[in-house]
Amino acid sequence: QVQLVESGGGLVQPGGSLRLSCAASGIYVDFYIMNWYRQGPGKRRELVASIAVNESANYLDSVKGRFSISRDKVKNQAYLQMNNLKPDDTAVYYCNANGGVTGRDYWGQGIQVTVSS
Repeated sequence: QVQLVESGGGLVQPGGSLRLSCAASGIYVDFYIMNWYRQGPGKRRELVASIAVNESANYLDSVKGRFSISRDKVKNQAYLQMNNLKPDDTAVYYCNANGGVTGRDYWGQGIQVTVSS
C-alpha cells in the first residue's frame, strides 16, 4: 500500500519559513517525479514545485527564489523549503508522486500552511 504523509505545516508570520516533508512508503521517491501542489481558499489547485528523476526542478513563478524542492533517497522523503512566506502562500499543500508513463499517481492527504500576522 502506498502512502504519502505530509508534515511541517502550520501558522507562520509573513517573512517566515517552513519546511514541508513528505514521507513515502510503498514506493521509492527517487523513481518518481515528486510534486508539491497547493490549493488556497476559493482557488484552484496549482503546481508549486516539481523535481524530476534527473533532479531537475521547476517552480511556479510566484515562488521562484523563495521555495526549494528536494528529496532524500535514503530517508525516502521529499521536501519543500519555503522562505519569505507571504499571505498569498496560505493554502493546503499536497505531496504528489507521479510515475510518468507508468500512469501511477499518488497523493498525500494535504497539510495546512497559514501565513498571517
